[in-house]
Amino acid sequence: MPKSRWIIVSAISMAVILTIIYGFMPRPVSVDTAKVSRGTLTVTIEEEGKTRVKDRFIISAPVSGFMRRIELNVGDIVKKGQVVVMLEPLRSPVLDPRSQAEAEAAVAAAEASLKAAEENARAASANAEYSKSNLERIKKLFEEGYISKDALEQTESKAKRTEANLLSAEAVVKVARFELDKARSALRYSAEGAMNHTRAVAIRTPVDGRVLKIHRESEGVVNSGEPMIDIGDPIKLEVKVEVLSADAVKIKTGTTVLFERWGGDPALSGKVRVIEPAGFTKISALGVEEQRVLVVADIISPPESWQRLGDGYRVDARFVIWEGKDILQIPAGALFRKDKDWAVFVVQNNRAHLRKVEIGQRTGLVAEIVSGLNEDDMVIAHPDETIKDGVRIKQR
Repeated sequence: MPKSRWIIVSAISMAVILTIIYGFMPRPVSVDTAKVSRGTLTVTIEEEGKTRVKDRFIISAPVSGFMRRIELNVGDIVKKGQVVVMLEPLRSPVLDPRSQAEAEAAVAAAEASLKAAEENARAASANAEYSKSNLERIKKLFEEGYISKDALEQTESKAKRTEANLLSAEAVVKVARFELDKARSALRYSAEGAMNHTRAVAIRTPVDGRVLKIHRESEGVVNSGEPMIDIGDPIKLEVKVEVLSADAVKIKTGTTVLFERWGGDPALSGKVRVIEPAGFTKISALGVEEQRVLVVADIISPPESWQRLGDGYRVDARFVIWEGKDILQIPAGALFRKDKDWAVFVVQNNRAHLRKVEIGQRTGLVAEIVSGLNEDDMVIAHPDETIKDGVRIKQR
């Protein structure tokens, strides 16, 4: 074989071998990197909250009755002692035709009984007058000695009986009149649902404020204790937040709260006032049972900045449970578990190097680095199973 041909074959063979070697060489893995930096780190708990008036007065019916139509509207200003609801006694039911006929017959019977009693009373009155005049005549005859004492006593006894009969007849007349009034009342107060406006009860507001809610505007029958209208001062607002019980133990009275996405800028400031000691079970949107605790916070920002808020408005509450300045931190996505420790991949000379770290406070996005890294170190942001210690990498 000529020398030139041998050189060409050797060159081609070498090129093929180098191509095969290059094809089997591991290629750099494309990754996203993040720089270790210092800054302020805030650990928060975020939940949805709802505003409510601190002092809410629910005006309810003191007794069962007929409520007149409420003329107030939601948002109207009311003063202490102002009449807000008028409550009448319960109205009589309307009689059906049969009951109507019976009531009319009862009235007619009562009228007839009254007339009979009046006639008996007139007869008894006549007998009493005759007995009285007869007694006076017998007394004169007895004084003159024309009749005996026994005749006088019989006349006196008869006069007393006639007087007693008169009193009894007059009492029967009164009873008959009351029975007639009773029978007439059944017709008078039931005719076509006759209204009884007498003895109406005026219900007044106990405080100054605004009408927050009207439970029922139209007139009608209300039962004792049934709510009718809510009164309160919308300037005095608080925020109630239902947090997980595991998060509630991290919150203390006086914890700072930031209220965001309430409809205005900037975020409002608040302080936790009450953490209720008893929790309750609530079903989440995914159907999971959760133990939650009600936390109540006050808004401490100037009222002028949130005067558009009202009762029952939604806000996002962020409870600040820890805050630090000049904290060494990295994205939380760069961390992963190595045995029982936390670890990251540090980028050096275009290679990934495994390094164990110790972390402190942590949020959903950022974690505090206590040891293992230095400021300005580069770490792989979201390492996957293709990243190994010493593997070649390249930034995307």
